[in-house]
Amino acid sequence: MPSKAGRGKRGRAISRRTRRSAVKARVPVPEVAVTFRHVEPTEAIRAYAVRKLSHPAKFLKRPCQIHLILTVDKYRHRGEVTVKSGYLAVAAQEETKDLYSVIDLLADKVERQLKSHLGKSTAKKLRTPSTGELMSSAETVPEPDSSRM
Repeated sequence: MPSKAGRGKRGRAISRRTRRSAVKARVPVPEVAVTFRHVEPTEAIRAYAVRKLSHPAKFLKRPCQIHLILTVDKYRHRGEVTVKSGYLAVAAQEETKDLYSVIDLLADKVERQLKSHLGKSTAKKLRTPSTGELMSSAETVPEPDSSRM
């Protein structure tokens, strides 16, 4: 009996799963370095930062390095992050009263910057033809016959 994996809802679901896994395999895993200043380094904060800052890497096609610096001064919790990937460098800073909210805000800010950069790079690809291209295409198109008028 032939398998039904090639058609119908189940076949589409299987092909969608294989495409997703192929895309996930192509996304490079970022190297995340977390530096703590004036605060006790805990594994919970480090794991949270790695998990949150790994998401923006899906917008990049190259491997990237992410460096996060967390600083605590009395009640002020500051965070700085730098994302470097090939020729691209993105930086962000935040300050709140909680380290976890600093990490959330930094991840959102970096993701927004990377999306903006991605939008700009795709917009550059959609361009109008140059004058040379227009002139060469005009030479190949036959002129309308003026004797008919």
